[in-house]
Amino acid sequence: MTFLTLLALGIAALVAAPYVAHRLRRQRAEQHPFAPARLVPPTPPKARRRAHLEDRSLFAIRAAAVVALAVLGASPLIRCSRLALSRSGASVAVAIVLDDSMSMRVVDASGRSRFDRAQEGAREILAAMREGDAAAIVLAGAPARVGLAATTDISAARAALDGITPSDRATDLDGAVAIARTLVSELPQIDRRVVVLSDLADGKPDGPPLGEGTALPVWVAMPELRSPADDCGIIAADRAGGRVRVRFACSSAQAAQGREVQVKDGDKVIAKTPLPQTQMGEATLLLSSAPAAPGSAVIAAPDEAQELVAQLTGNDAIAADDRAPIVVEAGPAALAVVGDRSEESVATGGAPVVEQALAALHVDMAVRPIPQVPDRREDTAAFAAIVVDDPPGFTPEQRRALGAFVDGGGVLLIALGRRAAAAPLGANFEPFIGQAVGWDASPANGIDVASGTTFFGEAASSLADLAPKGRAKLAEQDLSAHEALLKWSDGATFVGRRARGRGDVWLTTLPFSIDASDFALRPGFLALLDAFVTEAKQRATPRRGDVGVPWTFAGARQVEVEGPPSGPRVEVAREEGAMRVVPPIAGVYRVTIDGSRELRVAAPIAREIDLRPRAVAESATSSALGGGVAIVDVSWIVALVLLALVAAELVVRALTRPRGETA
Repeated sequence: MTFLTLLALGIAALVAAPYVAHRLRRQRAEQHPFAPARLVPPTPPKARRRAHLEDRSLFAIRAAAVVALAVLGASPLIRCSRLALSRSGASVAVAIVLDDSMSMRVVDASGRSRFDRAQEGAREILAAMREGDAAAIVLAGAPARVGLAATTDISAARAALDGITPSDRATDLDGAVAIARTLVSELPQIDRRVVVLSDLADGKPDGPPLGEGTALPVWVAMPELRSPADDCGIIAADRAGGRVRVRFACSSAQAAQGREVQVKDGDKVIAKTPLPQTQMGEATLLLSSAPAAPGSAVIAAPDEAQELVAQLTGNDAIAADDRAPIVVEAGPAALAVVGDRSEESVATGGAPVVEQALAALHVDMAVRPIPQVPDRREDTAAFAAIVVDDPPGFTPEQRRALGAFVDGGGVLLIALGRRAAAAPLGANFEPFIGQAVGWDASPANGIDVASGTTFFGEAASSLADLAPKGRAKLAEQDLSAHEALLKWSDGATFVGRRARGRGDVWLTTLPFSIDASDFALRPGFLALLDAFVTEAKQRATPRRGDVGVPWTFAGARQVEVEGPPSGPRVEVAREEGAMRVVPPIAGVYRVTIDGSRELRVAAPIAREIDLRPRAVAESATSSALGGGVAIVDVSWIVALVLLALVAAELVVRALTRPRGETA
């Protein structure tokens, strides 16, 4: 509010003038002597009657007139504007890019978030649209997605806009603008453009200016969304024994000043330490009686199963990222290799051939050789896949552990060989193979290249002349239960795959040993391991993942997800035959998969805490595309009210005029 506006509204102080005038209008009554009054003894007054205003209705009308006069004087100086498109044709097609990422949760001094202001701006744009105009909505939270396809039904666009809520996703402005251009580029309207309502904090402050070099005009509206702000957030909190490691990110080093990291059990603080004064780093807190870092407080360590949270003290622009659950994480899922290291070390002069092949593929999973197949389910928890080379059958304990491992989403590869056919009493391959495995000379010297072209590509041709010393034979009912990924030249299964629960079981009828064949020395062997590892990585889902990155539950029949209480309802979709869940906000999710409960965490993304805005092309801020339009001009209404008050005063004065006294 400007000085002139305050000065104009100051006229309202003159409302005291009618009050003073009415008080001065009161006169003292004229006294006349009355002789009989001398015969009455005087009585001292016990109380004086309080003076009252006369003609109250007239006073109220005059006071209201003074206030209306003040409003009339100030109304030309008050301007409130809304977003509006500049038109170059009869109709316009617009795609509104609404940023629903975590950075849009920044709250300004008025208590409104950037998302609320951007959503209000989108409503103003839709309110200015006319019949024949078309509108589409694209959400810029990663991955960018269509909120509403292009439509001329503006009421439907308003309803879709009202149903959009903020999320904790990362920002994908480039993808959102590309989708927006696709939605409106083919519409019949001649005037087509993209409107971006975002703070432009997509983690690319040095990226190319937004809206530069685009065929379709891009208008980056509401520059007030890009005001500076300070924020710190917890990216991850891991616990190992009595030690908690908290990774954090800040929009600037100054945003971390004077703040602490606390570990809380409910409302009780059990450990704390100062937040390092850096833009990105980590803090370590001790929960046990071990020596603590200077400035930290330590209390006895709680139980490992207890749910603890890490929290930042103080206030910043985004409160949602100041608190994160502490996850007991053993690290990324690994790949276990079970084989006879003594025999293969002699043949290869080093590690077993499977380990060497996995090292050559540079898989981004830890490869852990183990001496034997695990016989407890908890021993398989750290693995996403297990490779077993020519095992002599599985004991009952091993069968139970492997069955639970595969049912829970693990991938198992069994290479059948001579030892598999000589399994001791009590050892077999159930429930993966129902009948006994045999071993005999192979009637075929190689594989059918055509059968493996789809799965192995060009590498399948390297297996055309293996000349094995033998191969495993399976019963017909076991072969029919597996999908043949690769066949021998005589039509028998060489590589088979079978889905079980949420996992997969792969098998080969040739072991990996160099003594049996040179299969492990061919490019096709690397192609097999590469496909197996890829499948394992797709099925392996860590307990903590990034917000907006989907969780896939392949093979699951029923999935139920309970998200954070403050978040929206989480939908479970089925895509390409697998259940899929996208966590929209950061926090703890309780997932029930075919009756088995799991706890998973969606973590914020570090680049969303970098609140520096991206550069904008000069053409994207041109007033020719749109701008603010004044919508407040109530002076004519106030003037009519003032005239009505003057007329009311004349009527009241006429009705209350004193009449002549009778004789």
